[in-house]
Amino acid sequence: MSDAEKIPEPMAATDEEQIEKPLIEDVSADVAPVVQEFITEATAANEAEGVAASEESAFQAGAGFAAAAFASEEVAPYIAFENVCKSFGEFVVLKDVSFFVKPGETLCILGRSGVGKSVSLQILMGFLKPDSGTVLVAGQDIAGLSEREMQEVRRKVTMVFQNGALFDSISVGENVAFPLRERGNMEEDQILQVVKGLLEMVGVAGMENMLPSDLSTGMKRSVAIARALAAQPMAVLYDEPTTMVDPLMGHLLGDLIQRLKMQMHLTSIVVTHDTRFAEKLADRLVFLHEGTVRFFGTVDEMRASDDTVLREFFSMDELVLPV
Repeated sequence: MSDAEKIPEPMAATDEEQIEKPLIEDVSADVAPVVQEFITEATAANEAEGVAASEESAFQAGAGFAAAAFASEEVAPYIAFENVCKSFGEFVVLKDVSFFVKPGETLCILGRSGVGKSVSLQILMGFLKPDSGTVLVAGQDIAGLSEREMQEVRRKVTMVFQNGALFDSISVGENVAFPLRERGNMEEDQILQVVKGLLEMVGVAGMENMLPSDLSTGMKRSVAIARALAAQPMAVLYDEPTTMVDPLMGHLLGDLIQRLKMQMHLTSIVVTHDTRFAEKLADRLVFLHEGTVRFFGTVDEMRASDDTVLREFFSMDELVLPV
């Protein structure tokens, strides 16, 4: 067969095509209707919550950073830190840290190890309390809430941990089904269909009966995302999603996070050390350095910045990441 007669190989989907591919496209036909209804319900709730929280936030903003930031934005943030401080003994982790993310957008938190990236997520989830400052989630200051009150916040905001934080003693399917059963408003056959569809959606189809210990790190992260989606949250916090996974899995996880943002209007905060990953995902970035915010702004503003510490961080990352 001559070169002219050879059948051309199919072209790989571009990043844009992959991101625009409907989430339901990866779901089996037998469960697609139930999963589509589940996704549509979550998307509608996210859109309504974003509007309501934005209006409420605009009224509740204080006189500091948040008020000034809100005044310059058409839509008020869904999550915001205002002058947040946190220390462990004499070690200052966060000092007057302020940033925000609007409904349906993605914020990436960058910085070297030990600068308070993961601590920021733990404060947002209520696992840690700030020493001072305001932490707004959906228009509510959560800094002083009790554990019971934080449970309500966690129905709106969930977290994907580095290790997945799956229940080791139960199957993958039971892990994803847990939030669905906890809500108590679905029949068992619907729960099983949604579990199957969510696992297919995140790229780990057919693994319902496996244990988390049987999975690779990347697969555990995917299952953790499926479990997070089962809770129908308004926002998802991702702690170092590409750490200890191969480049292909990291790329797939990045595409998935973008698809969830675009198609389900999820608000996302991503802690990462990977600058290329951050540039791909972020609407805004916050760069933490020695406990303070060294930079907060859009990707274009970051690229235009002449801050020496920021430039050094990005140039060092380019040296160790493959082209």
